[in-house]
Amino acid sequence: MLNFIHHPLTGTPYGTALDLCVIVSILAWLASVITREYSWADRLWSLCPPVYCLIVAADADFSSPRLNLMAVLVTLWGLRLTYNYARKGGFAKGGEDYRWAAIHEKIGPVGFQALNLVFIAPGQMLIVWLFASPVHQAWLWRETPLTFLDGIAAAVFVVLFIGEWVADEQMWRFQQGKKRKIDAGEEVTGQFITTGLFACCRHPNFFCEMGMWWVFYLFAVGASGEWFNWTGLGFVVLTLLFQGSTHLTESLTLAKYPSYRDYQATTPRLTPLPFVRREGGRPPRIAGRS
Repeated sequence: MLNFIHHPLTGTPYGTALDLCVIVSILAWLASVITREYSWADRLWSLCPPVYCLIVAADADFSSPRLNLMAVLVTLWGLRLTYNYARKGGFAKGGEDYRWAAIHEKIGPVGFQALNLVFIAPGQMLIVWLFASPVHQAWLWRETPLTFLDGIAAAVFVVLFIGEWVADEQMWRFQQGKKRKIDAGEEVTGQFITTGLFACCRHPNFFCEMGMWWVFYLFAVGASGEWFNWTGLGFVVLTLLFQGSTHLTESLTLAKYPSYRDYQATTPRLTPLPFVRREGGRPPRIAGRS
């Protein structure tokens, strides 16, 4: 165990994960200052939770079915998300999230560096550590047998995992098709996707991502029998983060594509409502149709 920083979790495997989180946060901040790219936390987002969960499962000698199940689910989540991020060029030089440039322009260089020091690197890394923290509660109660609640949590996690996979695949195919048309000099009639799962809500992948960590918390409940404990802060903070991130993403999309307002008027933002259209809104202007 690392445990070079004294804190309430010192001596526990998730305390080791916290120490590792601090190291990773510092390295991510230093890398951003040196390279002037600010997506290092984004690149580490899907890599850290599997490592944290495996540290905890290994401490129990992989003898706890619940901890093993949690580690397997989070590892699968991390592998898929890492693959999706990599194919979009996120790990390549210059693969910075376009939203950071927009924020930099809005708040200026001094404000942005302050934001980077407080949130972009360390803040986001702490959030990552927090939303995986139910594995610590499960470790404390590692002798508790699997329960029906664990089965529900695992099943819903898998459903949401598949939902995010499908949404990301639909977005990938749409963007690749759009790119081919632009490269070929063809007319692009749909600038943004509104079909498939994106007909149910504007950000189905975000909904599934949040949902996986909501139900991940149920493993902590199943282990301890306690519905409320501090490890629930993770999915709460993550949900708040996605609210702000979604608002920023949509404001940038709307500035680029005014017709996006029609899509906003007819389709829920995050809550999937298939076959339901809001009254008073016009149908989307064939955006996203192939």
